[in-house]
Amino acid sequence: MLRASEHLPNTRLEFTCLLPASRTLWAKSGEPQGHSLLCHMLDVSAVALALLDHCQIDNTQLARWFGLPAEHVRLWLALLVGLHDFGKATPGFQVKWPAGQAADEALGLSFAAPDALRASRHDLATAALLPKALQARGVPCPWALAVVQAISAHHGFNFVPGDSKAGKPLREPAAWGQARDALLDAYWHTLAPQGIPEEIDICLDAVAWLAGLTSVCDWIGSNSEWFAPGERQPTLLGHWMHARQLAVAALAEPERLGWPITQPLLDGLPQDCHALIARILQTDAPVRARPLQQVADTLLAQGQGPALLVVEAPMGEGKTELAFLASLRLQARQGHRGLYVALPTQATGNAMFERTLTFLRAFADGRALDIQLAHGGALLNDSVARLRNVWGEDGKREAVRSAAWFAQRRRGLLSPYGVGTVDQALFGVMNVKHHFVRLWGLANKVVVLDEVHAYDAYTGSLIEYLLKWLKGLGCSVVLMSATLPTATRQALLKTWGVRSALPECAYPRVLVADQAGVRVDTFTAREQAPIQLLGLEESLDSLATQALDCLADGGCGAVIVNTVDRAQALFQLLRERVPDDTVLQLFHARYPAEQRREKEQATLATFGPPDASRQRPQRALLIATQVAEQSLDLDFDFLLSDLAPVDLLLQRAGRLHRHRRAWRPTDHQQPRLWVAGLCADRLPDLKTTHWGHVYGDYLCLVTWAILLREPVWHLPADIDRLVQAVYAPWPELDHVPDEVRTRIEDVCRVEHKAEAQFQQGLAKQLAIDPRAEPDVAYIDKPHGGDEDDTLALRNRTRLGDDSVTVIPLWVDADGLWRIHPDDAPFDPQQVVSHALARQLLARQLTLSRKALTVHLKAQPAYPALAEHPLLTQSQPLLLVDGVCRVGKLEVSLDAELGVCYRRVGE
Repeated sequence: MLRASEHLPNTRLEFTCLLPASRTLWAKSGEPQGHSLLCHMLDVSAVALALLDHCQIDNTQLARWFGLPAEHVRLWLALLVGLHDFGKATPGFQVKWPAGQAADEALGLSFAAPDALRASRHDLATAALLPKALQARGVPCPWALAVVQAISAHHGFNFVPGDSKAGKPLREPAAWGQARDALLDAYWHTLAPQGIPEEIDICLDAVAWLAGLTSVCDWIGSNSEWFAPGERQPTLLGHWMHARQLAVAALAEPERLGWPITQPLLDGLPQDCHALIARILQTDAPVRARPLQQVADTLLAQGQGPALLVVEAPMGEGKTELAFLASLRLQARQGHRGLYVALPTQATGNAMFERTLTFLRAFADGRALDIQLAHGGALLNDSVARLRNVWGEDGKREAVRSAAWFAQRRRGLLSPYGVGTVDQALFGVMNVKHHFVRLWGLANKVVVLDEVHAYDAYTGSLIEYLLKWLKGLGCSVVLMSATLPTATRQALLKTWGVRSALPECAYPRVLVADQAGVRVDTFTAREQAPIQLLGLEESLDSLATQALDCLADGGCGAVIVNTVDRAQALFQLLRERVPDDTVLQLFHARYPAEQRREKEQATLATFGPPDASRQRPQRALLIATQVAEQSLDLDFDFLLSDLAPVDLLLQRAGRLHRHRRAWRPTDHQQPRLWVAGLCADRLPDLKTTHWGHVYGDYLCLVTWAILLREPVWHLPADIDRLVQAVYAPWPELDHVPDEVRTRIEDVCRVEHKAEAQFQQGLAKQLAIDPRAEPDVAYIDKPHGGDEDDTLALRNRTRLGDDSVTVIPLWVDADGLWRIHPDDAPFDPQQVVSHALARQLLARQLTLSRKALTVHLKAQPAYPALAEHPLLTQSQPLLLVDGVCRVGKLEVSLDAELGVCYRRVGE
C-alpha cells in the first residue's frame, strides 16, 4: 500500500480497473442498482469540500486543530468525512438488501459466517475497522482514533471505549477484507493530499466540530434527487469533481438547500456607529447612538480576536440594537459566519425574531440571507411561514428567507442567522442525538444570550458549559442582563478564561474580554421617574381590590402573578367587577399554541409602545404570568406583582412607564409598583401561594426583607445595589426580628445553598466538558432523553416537574376525535392528512401536573398522532364532555381561561 506522502491524487483511476467486489459494495439500496459505497463516499467527500468553501471556514484554525498543513486542510477533512460509511463494507450490513447481497455473492463475497453477520451496525464497524486501516496508510494512531471517533458518530452519538468491539465482523471470509482494502486504496489514492498529519492530541472541540460536519454532509450527500445513484463519470476523480459541482448547486439553489454563502453584512457599508444604529432602527431621521452603544462600540474597536461582551444595563437602553451592532463589528473583524440570538422563552423568541428579521433586511443589500426560528413552535409562526419560498411583487425572490431544509429537526442552528430559545443551544452541550450538529451550527458565530439573570443554578451551570464550548469553537458571545449578581458575573468570566482581577466599574457597565485583554467602562443611562414601592397582602382579593382602585380614574396596568392558577382565579374574580369600559385581558402559557400567539399579539396591541395607527384604551388591565416579564415591549401606567426575587421584580418594574407618552392618568403620573406579600408585620405566605415552589423560599424571603426598607426605587441607580444586596453571600438583615433573621440565615439559606450545589452537580454530571479527553468525555453521559440509564440521569435544559406536549381533543360517543366540539370528526386509528396534522400541531401546549403527565404517558399510541412526523412528540388530551378525569383531578379547556385544573371536592 502506498503512503499518503508518496503520491498525488490519481486523475486516471477508472471504476472499471477496480477489484469488482469493491465496486459492487452498496451504500444506498433502491432500484435498479442502488448506489455503491465508493460513489457515496466520493459524494459526501465532495459535499464536505464544497461546504467548507461555501462557509469560508478558516484554514488556520482547522490546521491548528488537526495538525494538518493549512493549504491542504480542507481536502484532508473532506477525505475523512467521506470515510464515515467505511463500515458498510461488511457482511452484517451488506446482508440488509437482498439485491445487494446477491450482487456481492456473485462476485465471491460470502455471507455464510453467522458471527460476521451479527456485526450489523455500520457506524460501529467504521469505528472498529477504520483506525488500523488509516494507520496502515501512515496516519498516527492517536490521531486516527480521534478522527474516527468523530466520523463514526454520524448516526447521532459518540462511542465510548469498548463500544466498537461489537462492530468488528468476527471470522468473516478473507475476501471481505480484500474488498475493503481495495475500496479504501482506490478512494485514498484518488483524494489524499501530500503529507501525513502531525502526531498531535486532537481536542474535543475539534472532534465535535468534525462530527457535526460529517453528519451535515452525509444528510446532503444522501439526497438521491441531488446526487443521482450510479457511477456518473468513468474515473473516480471525475465522479468526485462532478459531485462537487452537484454539491455547489445544491447548496446555492433556493429550490434545494438555499444555504447563503458566508460574507460580512458590513461589506461596502458606512462604518459610523450612529449611521449603523440608524440603519438598525430603520429610520431616515438623524440618530445618535445611545451612550451604551457608543461605549460598547469603542471597547470593541480596541480589541482583537473573538470577544466576550457582557452588557449590564437597565431596560430600555438599547441592548438589543447593541447586540446587532456588535454582531456587525465582530463579523467584519473575525469573519464570523452569522448570528444566533438565544432567549429564555418561545414568546420572547418570537418577539426577537421579528426584530432580527428587520435587522437582516436592513443589511441584506441585495444578498441572499436565511433566518430560522429555533424552538418547538416555529412551524406555527406566521412570519416563518411567509418566509418559505417568498417572492416580491416583481416576481423576484426577496433577500431574506427561511429555507425549509434548515427547518427540519436538529438543523435550525445550521442556518447562518437564527433566533430561538437558549434550550436549543444548551442541547449542544449534552449527549442528545446529534448534539455536535448544534455545536457545528454555532461554531464561529456571534451568539447572543439575553436575560442571562433569568435562570436557576442548574440552567446557569449549563450556560457556563456552553460558554466553554463557544469559546473553543471560535465564537464571540454577547451576554445581556439588567444586572448580574457578582458571583454569577465572576463565574461567567472565569469560564471564558478571565483570571485577572477586574477593575471596579460603576453600574451600568459594559465589559469586553478578548485577546487584547479585559476592558470595562460605564455610561450614563436614561434617568427614570422614581418608582414608589407599596406592599399589600398576598390574597387574590387584596390584588383585585387594589387593581380596581388603580383603574378607577383610568389607566392601563397589569397584575403579574407567579402561577397560572392564580392568574386564572384572579381573572375570574375581576371579570365581574371591573367597569364595563375596561379592556380585561389574560395572558399565560397554558393555552393551545395558536391561542397563545393570539393572546401575545393582543397584549402587544393593547399595552405595546406608542403607535400612531392605534389608540391606547382609556382603561385596561392585563392579568399575566412571567410570560409578560421578559423581552416583550410592554408599557404600563401602574403595576401589581406577586413577590419574586428582586432581579425579576426589577425586570417587571421595567414595564412601568417604559415609553414616553403625551398623556397618562393623573393618578399614575408617578410610577407605582404594588408587591403582594410585602407586608412589614408578617412573613409572606410562600406555601399556599406556591411562590416558594416556583422560586425557592430563601430568595423570596431575602427579597422581602431587603425591600421592606426600600419604599422608593431610583432606577437605574438602584438596580445593581438591590440585586447585590439580595444575592450577597451574607445579606444585611439586621433590621428584621431575630427569629426571622435566624430562619432566613440558618434554615432557608442552608437549604438554598444545598439546592444550588445539587443543581450545579447535576449539570456537571450531564454536561459534556469540552476540556475533557475525547475518548472519555462521553463515559456515563446518558443518551438523549433516556430514563433507564445506569445513573438515572435525564438530559434536560431546565429543572422542574416533568412536562408533556399535549393536543386537547374532544371525544364523541363513537370514540372519534374533534379539534373543536363542532368540528368534523376523525378516526384516531387512522393516520391524519398533512393538512389536519398542521391544524393539530397548532393546538399543542405543554402541561406539567404530575398526575396528568403520568396518565398521559401511559396512554396507548394512537396512529393519528404517533404515525405522523409532525405529531410524534405529542400526546392527546382526551376531553369527554369537556373534561379529562385523572383520579380526583379534572382537566378542562376553557375558551377564555385556557387549560384549567380542579380537584374534585375542592
